[in-house]
Amino acid sequence: MERSQGDNRNVVFFDSPDRVDLEQLQALLNLGTFWARDRPLADLAAALAHSNPVVTAWDDARLIGHARATGDTVYRAAIWDVVVHPEYRGSGIGRKLVQTVLAHPAICRVERVYLTTTNQQRFYEQIGFQVNTTTTMVLPNHQTLDARELLARFPTEVSTQT
Repeated sequence: MERSQGDNRNVVFFDSPDRVDLEQLQALLNLGTFWARDRPLADLAAALAHSNPVVTAWDDARLIGHARATGDTVYRAAIWDVVVHPEYRGSGIGRKLVQTVLAHPAICRVERVYLTTTNQQRFYEQIGFQVNTTTTMVLPNHQTLDARELLARFPTEVSTQT
């Protein structure tokens, strides 16, 4: 289908995880990203279940954009998995996805909203994000640790006995 740049007359946005077709989301992530390829459907479902909001853009029945966030509704939030179908890039859909996430009641009052990006810094700066080079830390391979290993690594004062 040939589209004219900026022709978004049929595009609608939803902020409900119930609207997400997991297979279409998986296909969109495979097509439109290098960092989210081959995510299993069960993992996508789990991520969506723990995200609020989940914003999607649709052209008729076709999923063409997605963004989601997690947070505590007061102090911190993070935006994840912003992706727009390649045929629709440059038409304002990505900006609208992010702005819809930021305006959502679960996000709009938090002190700080974070995101990570490899090569879209300029896009996010145009929305108002600032580059932050001092606070990012990562704990890689967290999924390979079981609960006992985590407790041994990070002892707490909290008793796990009942």
